[in-house]
Amino acid sequence: MSKRYCMFISALFCGFLLFFLAAGAIAPDKTFSQVENRELAQMPAFSMKTVSTGEFMSKFETYMTDQFVFRDQWVAFKSIIERVLGKQENNGVYFCGQDTLITRFDEPDGEKVSGNLNYVNKFVENVDIPVYLSLIPTQACIWADRLPEGAPNASQTAVLEQAKAATAARWFDTYAPLWDHRAEDIFYRTDHHWTSLGAYYGYTALIRALGMEPVPLEQYTKTTVSEDFYGTVYSSSGVRWVKPDCMDTYVPEEGITVVSHTYDQKGNPVEEPRQLYDETFLAVKDKYAMFLGGQQSLGVVRTPNTQAPKLLLIRDSYSDSLTPFLTAHFSEIHLIDLRYYKLSVGDYIKEHGIDAAVVLYSVPNFVSDSNLVWLGR
Repeated sequence: MSKRYCMFISALFCGFLLFFLAAGAIAPDKTFSQVENRELAQMPAFSMKTVSTGEFMSKFETYMTDQFVFRDQWVAFKSIIERVLGKQENNGVYFCGQDTLITRFDEPDGEKVSGNLNYVNKFVENVDIPVYLSLIPTQACIWADRLPEGAPNASQTAVLEQAKAATAARWFDTYAPLWDHRAEDIFYRTDHHWTSLGAYYGYTALIRALGMEPVPLEQYTKTTVSEDFYGTVYSSSGVRWVKPDCMDTYVPEEGITVVSHTYDQKGNPVEEPRQLYDETFLAVKDKYAMFLGGQQSLGVVRTPNTQAPKLLLIRDSYSDSLTPFLTAHFSEIHLIDLRYYKLSVGDYIKEHGIDAAVVLYSVPNFVSDSNLVWLGR
């Protein structure tokens, strides 16, 4: 190797470093990643205390990773290289058949699962209305045949059996209707949620458990509201070669009102009008937030069926696309997200005359959630 060639390589490498140093210094910090749908780390506060404890360097490393110039392009490039090299997974997401991205389901913490089931049981003991429970299996379970051969994948059905056997609530099965329709588009291929069609089949299981008859699917008109939806699994995988999902709605929203209840900084209650379908979100990355306007600690959906009973859903975001189907059967649907709602659920039930409560989570969310403790208080 000649001296001139070595000098050229060294100069090229130095130029590469200088370019990214300069680009990083000039480029303004970003606060939010549309691709990953999350807040990005900001420059941490410098102090002798944070330096001595190592907190500053730890946060600074995260900051540099999040703010690295052309970060999205590098993540996409990394996933392409790994696919070329034969890897079938990136960031806990499997590259699966039929253009599907599936989040790996690892063996859950048995004590945490038992603890969360105990919190549900305490909730059943503390209220005077019927309480129903179901856990929703995800793509890793229902579409397991799409996974790469030999891909590690813990059993979600084992969690379902454990929950069914241990709960004091009235168990209803969402696995069977999803399994029976597994050949249909019941989940998004690029997101962790079920589609509106999958939510419909989950709705049929719940409504029958409540002693009602579901509205036949053929009585609805499917409306495709987006053909370019890329969800959370797409964002975390780094994959950029799969085709987008379609988003559909079935239930008309005429006559239905949605109100989100929050508190201001002084603790005063605040009511924020929302919609069953907020189509402004179809113009941004987080299109799934179209359903009910996205995350909220407490939401109340009211329908023209003023003589119908009132339902409370203790839920995760899967219920956002399920709720429209429930409007045919209830006068009010109250949705509580325990990540944000920290008041007494039992008191809320008494105050608002709730007739029945449903605890409904996806299996991965239920086995990892640390907020169900609020149910038992």
